[in-house]
Amino acid sequence: MGSRSVSVGLRAMFSMLTPNESSFERVEEVPPYVQQATPFFVGLMVLELAVGLLKTGRSVVTISDGVTSIAAGMVSRLPLLLLRGCELSAYMYVWEHFRLLELPWDSAWTWWFTLIGVDFGYYWVHRFAHEVAVLWAAHQVHHSSEYYNLTTALRQSAAQQFASWVFYLPLALAVPPSIFAVHIQLNLLYQFWIHTELIRDLGPLEWVFNTPKHHRVHHGRNLYCIDKNYGGILIIWDRFFGTFAPEEDKVIYGLVFPIRRYESLFVQLHYYRYLWKKSKAYKTFSDKVSTFLKGPSWKPGKPRLGDHVDNPKMLSQSTLLGMICYILLTLTSLGFIIEQRPNSGFLETFRCVVMVMMQRYNCLTPPLPFLTVPTEAFVSLSLLFWALQSFSQVLSIKRKSD
Repeated sequence: MGSRSVSVGLRAMFSMLTPNESSFERVEEVPPYVQQATPFFVGLMVLELAVGLLKTGRSVVTISDGVTSIAAGMVSRLPLLLLRGCELSAYMYVWEHFRLLELPWDSAWTWWFTLIGVDFGYYWVHRFAHEVAVLWAAHQVHHSSEYYNLTTALRQSAAQQFASWVFYLPLALAVPPSIFAVHIQLNLLYQFWIHTELIRDLGPLEWVFNTPKHHRVHHGRNLYCIDKNYGGILIIWDRFFGTFAPEEDKVIYGLVFPIRRYESLFVQLHYYRYLWKKSKAYKTFSDKVSTFLKGPSWKPGKPRLGDHVDNPKMLSQSTLLGMICYILLTLTSLGFIIEQRPNSGFLETFRCVVMVMMQRYNCLTPPLPFLTVPTEAFVSLSLLFWALQSFSQVLSIKRKSD
């Protein structure tokens, strides 16, 4: 690989090629940028691993998750061995039979227009893949990892390309297939490097471009992250259409209901089986069809996209901090009691007061509903006992001082 090839390949990863070097008259002349990117995929993954070890002292990827992601990437490319990509094949058919005008292939304006047009199309591909359950069945593959690193970018669906081609067809009315073939690859390659936790913030670029910071939110299962930040190269579409969310609480990655499986075919196909079983549980034909065409969390009586009532509750950073403090308080109080320290009663009384307040505001609930009353009674009696112990200790100290 010559120095020029390395330069072109590396810049293609960041969609930084110029119109002059990436405009072609015929589709056959378009380089297979994605195929040629394999050495850069490997190199950047190794670099991320090394930097992650130096920066955090731990590996950014586990063997089981990384192998599953790479395997999914390999499976996603298998259909291309049998047929040309659906996106390009359908695009060329519309171009040849229905185009309204022919933009010049060697114009920089055509090149930039196509970059924006493909990214706009990808926004809607991506959004529909989250909002239509049968499309989500394919796209969930990409979200099934509970880690966020460059191997996650390779975790792709083999089936998604069979539906995504529809969203790019309007471009075929005017844009030559050769220019489309360039940008459909560059759009995909750009989205590789944004799958990392090591790049935190890119300053003013965050306003316009999709970045690791924005895409981390997209991969989160926190409530504020769900169905947000669909952009490919540009984040402006999300800002315009109201689907943008900034990174706030620590992002918890993966599916709302994690699968925790590593078998390639299961990861690719399990959601189709789930949808089929879900549809069979409904009696009316419209509900059965809606299972596939409405949102993944839709149920009869709910809005088109469903809601998140049934989602597992995610704990905020402040809640986690509070839980840690309460655990430390409990362990410290227990140690004081064992050592029979003079102020153990005061500390345990305080702990019981905190526990009563947590129960009062539903921050602490028993695992089974029928245990609610007995638990509250026990905590109340404990508070009373330790309050009396503390009061008795205060009187004892006062007598000694007198």
